[in-house]
Amino acid sequence: MEHTFRAVDEELKGLHSLVAAMGELAVSQLRSAVAAFVRNDTAEAARIAAGDRELDDMDVEIERRAVRFIALHQPMADDLRAPITAMKTAMNLERCGDLAKNVAKRTGQLAGPPSADEAKGLTELGSLVADRLEEVMEAYRAEDAAAAKQVWERDTDIDELHEKVFRQILETMSGDPSSVEASTHLLFITKNLERIGDHATNIAELVCYQATGGELSDRPKG
Repeated sequence: MEHTFRAVDEELKGLHSLVAAMGELAVSQLRSAVAAFVRNDTAEAARIAAGDRELDDMDVEIERRAVRFIALHQPMADDLRAPITAMKTAMNLERCGDLAKNVAKRTGQLAGPPSADEAKGLTELGSLVADRLEEVMEAYRAEDAAAAKQVWERDTDIDELHEKVFRQILETMSGDPSSVEASTHLLFITKNLERIGDHATNIAELVCYQATGGELSDRPKG
């Protein structure tokens, strides 16, 4: 019996570690994608887009391990919440990777780098979103419901900065019709970043669910 408990614990730890590693990669992809776009570095953007495959593979492996764990051990209560949280967290991270890839792929679609003001806004938003994703994955790693709830409560920060950057881009479009095509790409990028923030909030809810068995509701919005 002791051997069985030890084996179950090791499987859960391995699953937990893989999700944490996937989170680190997703954060790295996001930071790199924003930096590549701001620098108009098409070679780096292509590398980032190709690297999304690794996140996809990790998502598949996490789902495989989680389903296998549930099928073999038929866990209850806490032990059931752990693989479910791992699987759903990986799904959110995979979507973050897709959105970061979309940011990177738009790099080659511009004639040159964004203006200094546009670069500043995108960098600020990208940094805030990446920081928030990193924070929630630290909460996942530590199984810290309180830290996860703090991330959840601060989702309004991302919404407000997104709206600010979005308005700045619209003002540029209205003042300079020749910028419409480039500005449209910028609008899509800001929306992608805001959506990654939503996925970070989803993960915060999952961390709280794993730790407490309860659900957060009435998500704050700016």
